[in-house]
Amino acid sequence: MARKSRVATPAAVGASKVQHLHNRNFKTSPPPSPGLPYLSMEPPDGDMLKGAPFGDAPYIPSRNPSAYSPLHTFELPKGTDKHYGQQYADMYFLRLALLRKAVKQKAEDAWSDFELGQEKASFVERVLDVRQGQLCWIVGTVYMEMALKPNVLDDISKEHWIAAPPPRETYVSSGGQDEMMLEDESGRLRVTGESLNSHYVTGCVLAALGTEQADGTFQVIATQYADLPRQPQRWEREDSALSRAKKPKPKRERAGKLAIISGLEITGVDDDELSLDLLLEYLTGEATGPPTQTEAAQITRLIIAGDSLSHASPILSREDFAIKKSKSKHYGYDASAYNASPAERFDTFLSDLLPTLPITLLPGASDPANVALPQQPLHTALFPKARLYAEPPAKSNETIHGLDTVTNPWDGDIEGYRVLGTGGQTVGDLLKYVDEVESLEVMEMMLRWRCIAPTAPDTLWCYPFQDDDPLLLKDCPHIYFAGCQDTFGKRVIEGPAGQKVLLVSVPKFRTTGLVVLVDLESWEVELVEVGVVQPQPAS
Repeated sequence: MARKSRVATPAAVGASKVQHLHNRNFKTSPPPSPGLPYLSMEPPDGDMLKGAPFGDAPYIPSRNPSAYSPLHTFELPKGTDKHYGQQYADMYFLRLALLRKAVKQKAEDAWSDFELGQEKASFVERVLDVRQGQLCWIVGTVYMEMALKPNVLDDISKEHWIAAPPPRETYVSSGGQDEMMLEDESGRLRVTGESLNSHYVTGCVLAALGTEQADGTFQVIATQYADLPRQPQRWEREDSALSRAKKPKPKRERAGKLAIISGLEITGVDDDELSLDLLLEYLTGEATGPPTQTEAAQITRLIIAGDSLSHASPILSREDFAIKKSKSKHYGYDASAYNASPAERFDTFLSDLLPTLPITLLPGASDPANVALPQQPLHTALFPKARLYAEPPAKSNETIHGLDTVTNPWDGDIEGYRVLGTGGQTVGDLLKYVDEVESLEVMEMMLRWRCIAPTAPDTLWCYPFQDDDPLLLKDCPHIYFAGCQDTFGKRVIEGPAGQKVLLVSVPKFRTTGLVVLVDLESWEVELVEVGVVQPQPAS
């Protein structure tokens, strides 16, 4: 179980901030000169002849620097190199081509000596080449035919002002009409069997062992998938760079803690102020007393995983749109439809935090970024105060000590560990394909399928990659987190070659007030609840 602590304050009418008294016998006096702290030892009664003699100043904990190196795996081409003229179907064929070898090897290791009724299983190259009654195994991409799954006609109807169907909580039909198919370059083959209850979804590549039935369906006995890829050693990337440069390895201090929050959903109104102020005071070490301050000093980096801003304005109805269109606009800009308060409040929050703690900022579904995955970094022009702490583009390959606006998904090395994270859209969309499955189970299966967004571009918008698909997992991460989830969860999974991955499901801060802390040495996960303690009525 994750250790859980609480940072809270009593609710007070008219209180804008929480003041903390660390020692009742001391009070803070104005510093004699700017930038020089000064503590007065004056006792409460004002008599300087009483009390203990002068002692050393109280210890102020400090933070260690964060060893941080992003990978830029999910950055899209710039300018004319980025275009959308490709066919999206090519992405699934590309994934099949890239994963076929690994899946085939896993199937051969499992079924090379498999016999049923004195018949030995054989491999069939194409799914449409199977023969009735033949015991064989095939490799293909899963396609789920689901009645409730959205299609492109819904998007077309929105453009023509036809009322689109409301968003669905699940794609699974109650009547059991959903069908599963395996497809490759030759075509599709409908598959059935009890072994398919492993919650496969559209886009995952697997091998299926079975026989074709009289009705043309393929009865599956067992399945195999690629499983976790090779996992780099800790500090492998940094050590190899030092080796190429013929430099000695530096002495590395003990790693600190990684803080992860998501779902701030800042609206810019007064109800955000207290929770954000408490969060800021905790992360900067101003909250509560010395024990909590010492623990907060162990946090060396903060990751904000999506949905930092709430939706500024809803989609207008046809009548409201016609009214706004009739109003005069200057240069196509309608000031009444724009609300800068959420971005300004978030900018202030970042600028107050950045002098003491480096931040990695991922966009989310409600943030002002492109909708299709991979989402590109939030532009620093949104944060005129915080962008002063952002690294210039020329230093993008160096260690970043301030604000790093990154893509969603994102991967990089923190304290030598490979970290992979998303804003939660990939997990949320995949959960609609299955019933009674938790976020951690979905995250584990995506890693074992070696694809962190298998349902893109079928039901999740995505850039049409052609030559290479960064959504395929080439290296196994050490830590994999997903933001904006309903509940918190953690799990450590293991791979066939001894890989170990820490999975973390990060809940929304706005609804739970939870901050997730990951100790990068012990991999212990701690929950810190930031909130307001409501006063209890007198009995």
